[in-house]
Amino acid sequence: MGRKRLSVIFLVLISLLLVAACERGDAPIDNSSAALIEPSKKVELAAQKKTATEPSFNNYVELGDLAALLERGVLRLLAPKGPLENTLPREGLPAGEWRKLAEEFAHSRGLKPQWVYVDNFADLIPALIDGRGDVIATNFSRTEERKALVAFTRPLKYVDELLITQRQAGQKAQPLQVALRRGSAFAETLRQRADAKNYQVTYLDGPLGSSDLLAAVAAGEYPATIIDSNLADVLLGDFPQLAISRELDSRRAIAWAVRREATALRRELNEFFTAELVLASQNREQPLRDWPEIQESGTLRVVTRNHPASYFIWRGELMGFDYDLLKEFAREHKLRLSMVVPDKDQDLSEALNDGLGDMIAASLTITEARRQQGLAFSRPYITVKEQIVAAKPSASANELLPAEILLSGQTVAVNPTTSYYESLLKLIQRQREQNIVPLQIHRLKGSTSESLIDAVARGLFPYTVVDSHLAAIESTYRDDFTLVGELSGERDIAWAVRTGQPLLLEQLNSFLNKHNRDLFFNVTYNKYFKEHKRILRHQGQRLRGTDELSPFDPIVKKYTEATDRDWRMVVAQMYQESQFNPRARSFAGAQGLMQVLPRTAKQLGVNDLYTPENGIRAGVSYLGWLDKRFPQDIPLEQKIYFTLAAYNAGHGHVRDARTLAQQLELDPNQWFGHVEQAMLLLSRPEYYRQSRFGYVRGREPVKYVREIRDRYLGYIYINRNL
Repeated sequence: MGRKRLSVIFLVLISLLLVAACERGDAPIDNSSAALIEPSKKVELAAQKKTATEPSFNNYVELGDLAALLERGVLRLLAPKGPLENTLPREGLPAGEWRKLAEEFAHSRGLKPQWVYVDNFADLIPALIDGRGDVIATNFSRTEERKALVAFTRPLKYVDELLITQRQAGQKAQPLQVALRRGSAFAETLRQRADAKNYQVTYLDGPLGSSDLLAAVAAGEYPATIIDSNLADVLLGDFPQLAISRELDSRRAIAWAVRREATALRRELNEFFTAELVLASQNREQPLRDWPEIQESGTLRVVTRNHPASYFIWRGELMGFDYDLLKEFAREHKLRLSMVVPDKDQDLSEALNDGLGDMIAASLTITEARRQQGLAFSRPYITVKEQIVAAKPSASANELLPAEILLSGQTVAVNPTTSYYESLLKLIQRQREQNIVPLQIHRLKGSTSESLIDAVARGLFPYTVVDSHLAAIESTYRDDFTLVGELSGERDIAWAVRTGQPLLLEQLNSFLNKHNRDLFFNVTYNKYFKEHKRILRHQGQRLRGTDELSPFDPIVKKYTEATDRDWRMVVAQMYQESQFNPRARSFAGAQGLMQVLPRTAKQLGVNDLYTPENGIRAGVSYLGWLDKRFPQDIPLEQKIYFTLAAYNAGHGHVRDARTLAQQLELDPNQWFGHVEQAMLLLSRPEYYRQSRFGYVRGREPVKYVREIRDRYLGYIYINRNL
């Protein structure tokens, strides 16, 4: 078929597409020069038809790091031009996933996400280096050539590069013509191959998608192309005439990129990615369970809030009244305890009904409205009053007026998802019945009692309402507020489950009845609500943010800067190893903050482990060495857990556990619930005698990994409640 005839056919096809587009209401493209388009450019025109029309944005040059971006309030996200944003997303393709992740990161740092599109992959790095964007946020391969120009984040995933040809293709010409987008990392792969002379790259310009390249190969315009395995899994089903000709033996990391000088931005991205991966595996929605399913799983998942009465971190230790009670409940039933803190704007009952946990333990007041939401309550374990808080000094401080009079015409700030809101609505009704000017409620969704007390103390609002046990805790370490009254009646605090969990509710009530005001309960209660010195120590030094987790944060950040490791995970591990004591020494001879053996440190080129910098450098280096011992096909968040287990028990024992897990038909690439179960079995003769590295006290690495993971999640949850 001649080129002229091809052009005519192509024009007819384009005309039909335009008519269809107009009938659908899509904007037509300008086809005034379509007759001049050669077949080799068809794919470009098809891609241009789908290019998104972005709202106008007056771009600027910015070469600064995170501080400069925060000052501007905008994060510019670079990506190649692609399909229209209003087309239906294709399940499994990463474009929508990356877009959502990038925008979530921007919002989490108080920045407005602004997408900046370039013509093709070749323009991404120049745009970044020139200051026309801040982050390359797309399916971007981390290669040596690119690493010389930009700084990459930790990998988001690993992919294989696949050569795609027609399934029934005959003898391939040498060199094989491979069509690639300009700037593609695949060209670097081909150049570095020993048989590079067998390939000839044809570069295509314009906003092309992988499906466009596959369509061109399927139509016979090009003999071959290359795509990543994560895209091939989704797209090749649409092209039965195509096949994977070969894997190019080049496993690549998909990552994002920033300017080399943007070290703070890169660190924040790495923190965000690690947190998202760990949270995704921890907070995955599960089927709604009652007691038998919870027992079978071995884990009780508790929805809570990060606040002084329920769950918080003190010097790296997880604490809280609800937390301590449920730790004992879990111990008595041989369960593991997993605390889940939803986003501050998500209602706890909603999180429970969505399957994020099995129960709620968050100093929750029993209310009829919550029962209407589908909650069933345990027997109460605390009774409290709802107290009115004002700034100190206050004109009303010495005159305790009835709430109806005190709050007449006043503004009271509360979270509308709390019981305080319901109580204030009832108070307004009583004020109206008594012809008293009603109060005004200022709704602050997502706010905590602590943040509301802060707002009142700073004069932002005249009043708020707080439960008496929370007010008592706050008053032990601060004196900038005062209690000026109470709402009528007492309130019962209890745990909550879904109405469809009668067996779990029965177990919780049995536990509370058993420990009703016994020694265990009283000691725990006094620890958090009665012992002034202990409360002052715990609450005064309770973590309220992640700006300072330990006295050694700057050193940890220094040695994790060039790695893909989240410094907060290293701090969580450091507490597990030494409780932040640089002079710590184990019975086995491990030394310093990260408890590294001197012989291991010597192999890493480090001496004097009692010096904090040396101990941390040795620990981070050893983590990096262990990380490389595991296959790249292990999911990234799972590799974190395998590395921690190897740090504690040795790489050989973890390898034995993975082998045993596979033999037991468990997943050797999943730690929790799989390899950790095999690790426990390696303390039994019938299993460790068959393993290469023999006996291991399996409970130690299992506990070690879980406690570090839970502490790290505690650090993340603090920020989720700010």
